[in-house]
Amino acid sequence: MLNRTCNRREFIAKSSAATFAGAFASPFLSRLAYGASAAPNYEILEVKSVSYPHQYYYGWPTVAKRGGELLAVTSGGRRAHVCPFGRVELFRSYDSGATWAYPQIIYDSPIDDRDAGVCVTSKGTVLVTSFTSLAYAPLLEAEKARRAEGKGEWPDEQFNDWSSVHDRISEEQRQSELGCWMFRSTDDGVTWSKRYATPFNSPHGPISLSDGRLLYMGNELWTQEHRVGASISEDDGLTWQVKGYIGTRDGDSLPLYCELHAVEADDGRFVAQIRNENGADFNHTLQTVSKDGGETWTTPQTIGVWGTPSFLTKLQDGRLLMTYGYRREPFGIQARVSDDCGETWSEPITVYGGGASPDLGYPSTVVLDDGSLFTLWYELVDGLAKLRSARWTLA
Repeated sequence: MLNRTCNRREFIAKSSAATFAGAFASPFLSRLAYGASAAPNYEILEVKSVSYPHQYYYGWPTVAKRGGELLAVTSGGRRAHVCPFGRVELFRSYDSGATWAYPQIIYDSPIDDRDAGVCVTSKGTVLVTSFTSLAYAPLLEAEKARRAEGKGEWPDEQFNDWSSVHDRISEEQRQSELGCWMFRSTDDGVTWSKRYATPFNSPHGPISLSDGRLLYMGNELWTQEHRVGASISEDDGLTWQVKGYIGTRDGDSLPLYCELHAVEADDGRFVAQIRNENGADFNHTLQTVSKDGGETWTTPQTIGVWGTPSFLTKLQDGRLLMTYGYRREPFGIQARVSDDCGETWSEPITVYGGGASPDLGYPSTVVLDDGSLFTLWYELVDGLAKLRSARWTLA
């Protein structure tokens, strides 16, 4: 097992040669307040691990509800946080997350398949997203250089496995594999389309809007501009059109805005949250709002929440819920609630606070049929990352 880690977002940011600094903010600036209200009462009913086979590292999952079943997708088959073995896997639960069927492999490219998102459209179509990465390659090249000098650090088995996977295709072919991808199923995930490109990527994929259209917020990968914005699909996810771009605060670098997720509030506005890796408010969640269907967006601003990335859920009563990873002690998953369409957010709720390290997070949350909440995330446990879940209630 490789113990050395690599900041994948730093790798992605550095892969872009230029920063996009256009001003696309609308005149409207939402009023954001820190901890505007006390957290509502809540009860944690159960926390457990859900992933198997157990010898693999699972990362960056998303859960969605389709009728009476839960669909969870993840980057599975892994051996470490950064490695060449990632593939897109689908888990199913028919009992609200109490038990899960053996995973189905949706896609396994010749390089690393990372963050998996899932969305169920108004027509019942299942959309899964991922992106391909070569972030592992510098680690492999460094080990090759050490071995050439007789100073190799990896076990032979690990080095041979990484090399054999990496060398399946040429460097030109590896570069052509890089992209932001979507897969589509119209038969409840039994069969899947070929992959097709999307304008943006974000860990949890698109959301379904009240009018049947789809909204996919994210950032460009493997482009010079590295723009951040919104795309819309009006044909059930078959094609995507860029609707608008998001600008930056003064002094921020656009490639350091990443891992967006959005929700449609009751008043029709789109609320999007951003993982911020700029020096100012580092690792804070930033928020931007669109009141014109995604064409223009407010300048992102902090909402006073340390922890990322966030996932936004609209509750049955119209309140908004954000769940996010908390990567400092107590390591775990936190949540906040807004009862004013994202204008203000409550004090934090600790959904889970028993993590052993900061290698955890990327939660997503759905509302179950009985009104309780199901939150799924990944967490490093005994050397390998597992899928973990909590079922809980909110007053």
